[in-house]
Amino acid sequence: MQKSILTLIGFLLFVFGFLSIVLSMIGVQLAWLAWLDIPGPLFGFLSRLGMILAGIIMVLLVQTDWKRERAESR
Repeated sequence: MQKSILTLIGFLLFVFGFLSIVLSMIGVQLAWLAWLDIPGPLFGFLSRLGMILAGIIMVLLVQTDWKRERAESR
């Protein structure tokens, strides 16, 4: 249960980060992420990139079978 919830959160971070970057290229913003652009557009862009990277890293770490990895490395 915990693994699937964390995977879902990571996937949603990736999707919403990617979607907000694509939409910002055409001048549209997701209303609940508009606060990211208050400090400046560079901060908003870097925050969205951070969301994408955090989502990818989260999914990769959660889906890794660490017991198997340890057994294969021996």
